[in-house]
Amino acid sequence: MLWPMFAIVLGFLGVAVLAVLAVRVYMEVRRLASQVAQASRRITDASADLERAAVDLARGGHGVRP
Repeated sequence: MLWPMFAIVLGFLGVAVLAVLAVRVYMEVRRLASQVAQASRRITDASADLERAAVDLARGGHGVRP
């Protein structure tokens, strides 16, 4: 009777460890997703700045042509 109870306890502990690891992975995925979203916003802002600078450069370049 001792061995089946020992096996049940080990099985429960295994499931508990897997649950803890799953929670940790979930938290890291959420953190990574927020960092990716922040990087995406920064890239969007930088591309908008680059587009504005290109438009200003194009306007200024029309008067330079011979």
